[in-house]
Amino acid sequence: MYAYLEGKFTLKNPAQVYVDIIGVGYELNISLNTYAHIQNLEQGKLYTYLQIKEDGHTLYGFFDKGEKEMFIQLISVSGVGAATARMMLSHLKPEEVSKAIVQNNVKLLESVKGIGKKTAERLVLELRDKVNKAANDLTIPATAGNRLQQDALNALVSLGISRPQAETAIQKINHVDTDITNLEELIKKALKAI
Repeated sequence: MYAYLEGKFTLKNPAQVYVDIIGVGYELNISLNTYAHIQNLEQGKLYTYLQIKEDGHTLYGFFDKGEKEMFIQLISVSGVGAATARMMLSHLKPEEVSKAIVQNNVKLLESVKGIGKKTAERLVLELRDKVNKAANDLTIPATAGNRLQQDALNALVSLGISRPQAETAIQKINHVDTDITNLEELIKKALKAI
């Protein structure tokens, strides 16, 4: 229902934040991970998830989309509620949760308060394929430092090369030759590396 909320943070603590949007205050439950990102900010944008239950509606806020997506995946597992998912994302970063699931690291998942061995095993069993697919769908982030790599990736994919294969080739070239600044040169070298 709500994709995100952007406004002033009128109250912040490690568990909650109030977001004021044109005089209307929204209470969002957050993880320690999100709190660490917003604790020094006066205002900002939080991605949201609205949980509707018989006893009420609860909004959850996340600093980035990755954390929100991981939260949604976690609560899709039987026996993992919103409070447990929020605890996991307070104890581990979303990418650490993903890595633990993919690598079958039940011990790391069990280290989170409220997660027993059976729940940790269920998380791995039910989410491994989803997390693997999400990791394969990721592209090279389009930041100023790697805009060239993103353009090269898009070009290679449009030439019919699979995204994972193109990403691997580009990363291989970047490790060998860090001085490439020409898009055409990077594409040619990546094609040779495939």
